[in-house]
Amino acid sequence: MKKNIFLISVFAITTFFGCTKDDRMHIRIWHQMRVEERVVMERQLARFMESRPEIRVEMLYKETEQLRNDFVIAAYARQGPEIVYGPSDMIGLLATLDVIRPLEQYFDEDYLGHFHETAKVWYEGHLYQLADKLGNHLALVYNKDIVAEPPETTDELIEIGKKVTVDRTGSGRIDQYGLVWNYTEPFFYVPFLAGFGGWVMDEAQERPTLNTDANVRALNFIQELRDVHRIVPREADYEIADALFKEGRAGMIINGDWSWGGYISAGLNIGVAPIPRVSETGLWASPMVSTKGFSINENIDDDKLTVVLEIIMFLNEPDNHLEATREVKTFPTRIETYDHPVVTEDPILINSKRQIDVGKPMPIVPELRAIWDSMRPHYQMVLNGRKSAEDAARDMQLLAERKIIEMLE
Repeated sequence: MKKNIFLISVFAITTFFGCTKDDRMHIRIWHQMRVEERVVMERQLARFMESRPEIRVEMLYKETEQLRNDFVIAAYARQGPEIVYGPSDMIGLLATLDVIRPLEQYFDEDYLGHFHETAKVWYEGHLYQLADKLGNHLALVYNKDIVAEPPETTDELIEIGKKVTVDRTGSGRIDQYGLVWNYTEPFFYVPFLAGFGGWVMDEAQERPTLNTDANVRALNFIQELRDVHRIVPREADYEIADALFKEGRAGMIINGDWSWGGYISAGLNIGVAPIPRVSETGLWASPMVSTKGFSINENIDDDKLTVVLEIIMFLNEPDNHLEATREVKTFPTRIETYDHPVVTEDPILINSKRQIDVGKPMPIVPELRAIWDSMRPHYQMVLNGRKSAEDAARDMQLLAERKIIEMLE
């Protein structure tokens, strides 16, 4: 009797509050967008759902590595989101594992012709990602209230850095640094590796190229910035560097285009410039340049495919690209936007494009993951004083070669 009364009460409550079954088609997007980017896309999707009330689009944030791993696991179980949004460097792995669909069968050449070539991410003859953001790249960001003009060479970087690295209180501790960035991570180290004439892989994107004189010199350079010139903190991961810059305790930071809108929102008077040329070589410090965009789950239901394509095309409309560009300072991929004042009259975007032009395309092959994992421990041992740059370069190469062999077995 008590059970029946309970069920009747539940029915009465749900009826009273008007709870009914949600018959809308649900489309899920897994992504790794930072808050500023996420807010813009949520607003755009709200407009889409207003015009299509029978559809519900849900976004779920995951950190980049978790996004990749969780999506692979879900897709193998024939589950997961209909759309996965992320950086192009995960495309090689997802395509190799057959968990995302080739897209060339859905978007004709005329439509694709409206996008920058880099926005169309191909792998082994198939299009697997259509990107809405070009770059995803590092650049030099400077606080104009501390650094009036950005350095053009690494010699100038050191000179300016020394001038603005100060102990304001006389406590014997540095209160303001010339430069901060997540220098312990290989992705943030790579621009200087390129500036000394090196790179992580050969042109065929088959073999790591880490046991080189360029890598040795670049490793020593980073260590000298900290230990000899003392313009960077003894320790600085991403969160520490970001916080120091936002607090006005650093003149410059090396960070990606995803972060610039946040610095503006924090009230900082920032400028963006290319990471300086390496004085010793005359070469630009060249960050990896990639894209972020949309891929489709291989296991998508046929009845949802048309709607998914409609959503991707909606989010890639020129006005939506410009909205994101205006608010978060990321570079669009729709060619029609490149003559718009939002792009042509914004100094931050102008200099972002300069950095893109001297950057290097990020390899999208799965082997890149093995290279990152092989660089990290030996690079950090150099910074910790436990290994010479020469030994680290050699050991990076050996470990990368072994990990790639294991990956391909």
